[in-house]
This record gives sequence, C-alpha cells and structure tokens, in this order.
Amino acid sequence: MKRLGEHFRGWIYVVFALVTLCVFFACVCLGSVAIPLRDTVRVVFDAIRGTSSPEELTLARSVIVPVRLPRVLCVALVGASLALAGASMQGLLKNPLADGSTLGVSSGASLGAVISIAFGITFPALPFAGTMIMAILFALLSLLIILGLAYRLDYTLSTNTIILIGVIFSMFASSVMSIVITFASDHLKSITFWTMGSLQGSNYRNALVVAGTLVICGAVLLRYANELNAFAVGEDNARQIGVNVRRVRLTVLIMVSCLIGVCVSVGGTIAFVGLVTPHMVRMIVGPNHKRLLPASLFSGAVFLMLADLVSRTLLNPRELPIGVVTSIVGAVVFVCIYYRSRRGNA
Repeated sequence: MKRLGEHFRGWIYVVFALVTLCVFFACVCLGSVAIPLRDTVRVVFDAIRGTSSPEELTLARSVIVPVRLPRVLCVALVGASLALAGASMQGLLKNPLADGSTLGVSSGASLGAVISIAFGITFPALPFAGTMIMAILFALLSLLIILGLAYRLDYTLSTNTIILIGVIFSMFASSVMSIVITFASDHLKSITFWTMGSLQGSNYRNALVVAGTLVICGAVLLRYANELNAFAVGEDNARQIGVNVRRVRLTVLIMVSCLIGVCVSVGGTIAFVGLVTPHMVRMIVGPNHKRLLPASLFSGAVFLMLADLVSRTLLNPRELPIGVVTSIVGAVVFVCIYYRSRRGNA
C-alpha cells in the first residue's frame, strides 16, 4: 500500500470515480424491490433528461425517482462531506483520532436538530427546513462558543486547547440533549431513531443543500491542501514556511463546521465515517492532502452508500439506522488499522 501511495498517479482518480459510480447504481438497484441494472440506468437517465420512461418501466420509475434516487444521492453526498471534514480535521489538528465530533460541532448540531424535533420549531419562510436550519445555526453557534473559550484560555488557539474545549462542549451538549428528550417523550421514538443516524425520507431538496455546501466548503478545503500538509508536520513548521496559522485554522474549522451542520441536519448523527475513511484512503494514496482530500470524497461516498445498503436490506423489511451500521463497521475497521499500524511500527 505504501508503494502505491508513493507512486500515485492521476489515473487512480478515474478508478475512484468508476467505483463510486458502480456502487451508486448498485445501491439504486437494490432494496426491498430489486430492479435490474439496465432498467435502473434507463430510468435514471430519463429522469436527468426530463423525458418519460416506457410504460413497462412505470413500476421502476415510481420506486427510483421519488424514493431511492434522492436517498442514495443524499447518502453519497453526506458520506463525501463527512470524510472530507474528517481528513481536514486530522491534518489540521495533527491527530489521527480527530473528526467532526472532536471539535464538538457535531454534538451542537445534533442538539439544535433535537430541539427542533422536540418542540416542533419551524420557520415561516422555510417550513420544510426547521430541523436543518436549527442544526446549522447550532453548529455555527457551537463553533463560536468553542473558539471563544479557547481564545480566552489560549490566545494562539493551539490545537490541544481546541480539542480539550471541544470534548468538554460535546459532553455538555449531550447532557442538554438528554434533558430535552426527557421533556419531549411524545417525540422520543423519532428523536432516538434520528440520533442514531438515518437518511430515510431524504429528498432532492436535501441533496441540493448538501451538494451546494459541499461544493463551496469543499473547494475551500481543497484550496488549503498544502497548508494542511504543513500543519500535519507541525504548527511551528507551518509558521516557518510562511503559513498564516491562525487564519488557516479558523477557515478550515468554519468550513468543517458548515459541512457537519448540514450533514447532521439531513442524516442525524453518523459516526466513524470521518474517522475511519481517511485512514483507509491514506493507506492507498499516502498522506499528501492534495491527493488525500479528493480521494476521501470518493471513498466517503462509497463507504456510506454501502452502509446504507446494508441498513436497508439486512433485516428487510425492517431498516437499521445507518449510524448503527457505520459504528459497527467503523469500530472493527479502526481496530484493524490500529493493530496493523502498531505491528508495522514494532
């Protein structure tokens, strides 16, 4: 694997893209109702062109276009966003255990969404997006609180201070969430299912919001790939080569917070995607963030699409929360990666 990372070539992006496309169509095909690949491809391209499908594909179209296609799109986009956020956080904080939850923003976004669900908070102009708006607002508010506290304790906003405040804030947000759930017993089932992660009922509007956020925030994060390489070596090294450490750190943290807030608002709390996926990708393409970040986008999408497929089909007709699947798979994979790395260093 190390040799492959050292001799990385651009063609591997084509491999990543083809694998992602294959997994995407496989996930659209499979489910409670299996649809042949040929029919699936025909229906999807007819939907893209805005043309009607033949009469014999009416059933396939009624399953794919309004239900399965928007869900798989959301799953892929959320997976790509979480993996990109995790890879960026690991480089920025120089910590292999870092991801969106390390910063505490994920817990803050979850708290906002739970409050919205529990008390039925909506916005007159956007009645369909109450949970989404609350999650994003609380994610950004969490970031302001964490950075404000870290700044009061350490003017330089060092990595260790941010991680410490983030962990403490996560505990606080979880406690407040438990209190909210106690007073919202009528919504306990939906809140519990949502906090375990679920993209059931996702629509094209959700996919559009996640895609727009990923394009904007992802472009900024990819722009800072060289700076993240410098951070991965050390903050002092980054300063010595002329990196504005404070500005880059704030920018990356804000972009990651926006990505996580949108993902949580759409799919709930989905663990391990941002933690495990960058580790797996790093074994293939190496630690250079100019390669790692784009590869993490594709791999995160593939990982979460496969996890969603398992959640939909394993106990059919019942559906497992996707967060349960990613936690089980992610924990096993992470232990294997850690064990292998320890043996390699021995």
